This record gives sequence, structure tokens and C-alpha cells, in this order.
Amino acid sequence: MLVRYFAAARAAAGVEEEHHALPEGSSLEALLEAALAVERPLPPEGTPPLARIIARSSFLRNEIAVRDRTAGLGADDVVDVLPPFAGG
Repeated sequence: MLVRYFAAARAAAGVEEEHHALPEGSSLEALLEAALAVERPLPPEGTPPLARIIARSSFLRNEIAVRDRTAGLGADDVVDVLPPFAGG
């Protein structure tokens, strides 16, 4: 499964994207837990930790919004982590 990070999530994760090898049907929550288990350097000053950002983020699975963190994922799914952001 591929996780892509955007905006503050990218800064906190320290990478734009990463793969996680989880069994077919693993939940979005399991994927997020795997992402949070990765040892990472401290985020840049002023950037919240990744766990805090993920707690407030929305997610896309294969470019479609997913709100149910118990939803099962396929091995080839792409999950985008979209933190809240302002703009106009």
C-alpha cells in the first residue's frame, strides 16, 4: 500500500510517500498505525508531530474520500493523507 503525504503531513513524515506491506484487506486504521510506527526524525520547528496531523486529517483511497477508518484496503491501494489547511 502506498501512502502519500501532503502539506504539513509531508513535513512531519519527512517523505512525500512510502510503501507499507500489509495484508490485503487491512484497514485504513492499520495502515495509519504502520505509518506512525516508522521511526522518523523530528519535524521542522513549528510542525506538529505526524500523529497529531493524522488525527485531524482526511484521507483519499485511490482518489476517493474515505471516512471509515475500518475500511479494508487492497494491496495496490494509494492512500493520500490530507491535513486541514486554509486558503482561498
